[in-house]
Amino acid sequence: MPFFAVQHSLFRAYDIRGSRQHFTTDFVQALGYAFAHLYHVQQDSDNKKNIVVIGYDVRHDSDVIAQNLATILIQCGLQVIQLGLITTPMMVFWAEQYQGHGIIVTASHSARDVLGVKWLVNHQSPSSEDIQTLYQQVIHQQLIERSLDNSMLEKSGLPKDGLQETGFEITDFQKVIVKKDNQKGYKASSTPRHIVDNPISNQQMSLSPEQVAAHYIDAIVQVFKELYPHDKQSFLTKLDLMVVIDCMHGATSHIAPQLFDRFCHHVITFNDTPNGDFPTGNPDPTEPNRLKQLQQSVINHQADIGIAFDGDGDRLMIVDNIGKVVTPDHLLYLLAKVILTERPVACTQLQSPPQILFDIKCSHHLPKLLNELGAEPIISKTGSSLMRQQMQDSAGQIVFAGELSGHFIFNDSRFIVYDDAIYAALRLLHWLAADHSNSLNPTTNLANIIYQLPNIVSTADHYLPLPVNASTDCSIIEQLTRLCVYLQQLIKVTAPPPTQAEYQVLSTCQRTLCSCSIKSLPISIEQAKDLLPIGTTLSCIDGVRLDFAHGFGVLRQSNTSHNLTARFAGDSMAHLQDIQAKFAALCRPFDENLAAQIVAISPQ
Repeated sequence: MPFFAVQHSLFRAYDIRGSRQHFTTDFVQALGYAFAHLYHVQQDSDNKKNIVVIGYDVRHDSDVIAQNLATILIQCGLQVIQLGLITTPMMVFWAEQYQGHGIIVTASHSARDVLGVKWLVNHQSPSSEDIQTLYQQVIHQQLIERSLDNSMLEKSGLPKDGLQETGFEITDFQKVIVKKDNQKGYKASSTPRHIVDNPISNQQMSLSPEQVAAHYIDAIVQVFKELYPHDKQSFLTKLDLMVVIDCMHGATSHIAPQLFDRFCHHVITFNDTPNGDFPTGNPDPTEPNRLKQLQQSVINHQADIGIAFDGDGDRLMIVDNIGKVVTPDHLLYLLAKVILTERPVACTQLQSPPQILFDIKCSHHLPKLLNELGAEPIISKTGSSLMRQQMQDSAGQIVFAGELSGHFIFNDSRFIVYDDAIYAALRLLHWLAADHSNSLNPTTNLANIIYQLPNIVSTADHYLPLPVNASTDCSIIEQLTRLCVYLQQLIKVTAPPPTQAEYQVLSTCQRTLCSCSIKSLPISIEQAKDLLPIGTTLSCIDGVRLDFAHGFGVLRQSNTSHNLTARFAGDSMAHLQDIQAKFAALCRPFDENLAAQIVAISPQ
């Protein structure tokens, strides 16, 4: 069996993540040298040593893995700043202060027995191709280690790391001496601002939790001073809001209480002690019924809002003042309204409208609502890292992005272009406070604002086992795509030609002599019109999405597991059930069991 064949499953579409048992000592060591190679390849032309910030989440062993990675990077000649227990957005914030290189050992919202790693290179999250390249480098490092002369390495005093084959001479790394008394890290005595402005004098620096938090908080405070320069309410006194926060025992536990106390007059936090056992459940606020405790707490304290963060602080969910969970679709709309309301005057005078990015699982009402705000709605593949890349490539045209899973990204040059749940929550709170103070209606509150938005009856983002059909060369998504395109062509009523994504699926099937024969299905024109009524829109950028007059449905293959993900929504329960029935009918020729599972999905 090839080296680390089992670990291949850890290298997913967005990060490294999987069962704790696969994070063996040998694997972590090889991963460390692969990262060292990656960051050395990015070395500046002036040969300055690259600086990598490293942190970890609350999970058991995350700190150990982070320390091991840091030690290896140091031994390989890189400069390391150890941030300790932090959120993923805090790692990104600190990486931005230097060269944009950072690693955090985290499995985000996953269960407690799962470990993971996220990273940045030159301010960029890795693509799925980059992640697979890193896996190949991990294998390469292991092969090198086995081939090196162990006696030579023992004499050098370095571990068996295979440094000769990373493109650098071992003699370069022999100059790096990590003394035993320095391995616990250097405690900087300067203020956070000075830490950022001054170069690192040692090979390794460990910042105190107070230093790491203070500079992050200062940067956020500065954002709101610039947003509300004449609003003494925000700084001389605190926002007159009662806020309840569920940290879910994750990495926000040590930062959210002090940060929200800085801005809000009444703050109640719970599950706010870091605990890798996650005693109240997975740190995933989007799980069905996961916010029951927060909802009850909002009601009990008559709070204005409830806020929930996931395990590494990049996902946000909200409960309104009557204890109802705000759907991510509605929250995305509200946050888009926040950024469009608070845009600089110079930006509002641009001829082209600002763009708002949303993923393919968001509701059918969202594009219309965004148009009403004066924005151009842009649908995207699912994946916050994909959205960040699209935003960074848009030259500022995309000002905000969000997805159903609770990732929200601001791109108005005020803060990091990253899905920081704490920052997004604070933007919403300040907007709510300003909206309340400027309203002629003193009863304005979050529940009333949501009540004015279109009603949505929807299922959650539901996971279904991925069907395996040995009788065809096509996946279920490819078969479903071909069927929908065929039905549209069959109807022949102003049916648009296939999109590029649809055409690629069709041409791929034809090139591979696909055995699934759509044209052999006994479908009449009347049946085709019933399944895809005139005016139905088909999108195939990420799975199959169908937008009907009164709702939508989407079926796609998950990027992070061997499952399909499905979501359906309608203007009423009847519309929702009709859309589920249509999708079931479309899937039934290929998989009866999948069709039955689609019909059985219950609304939220």
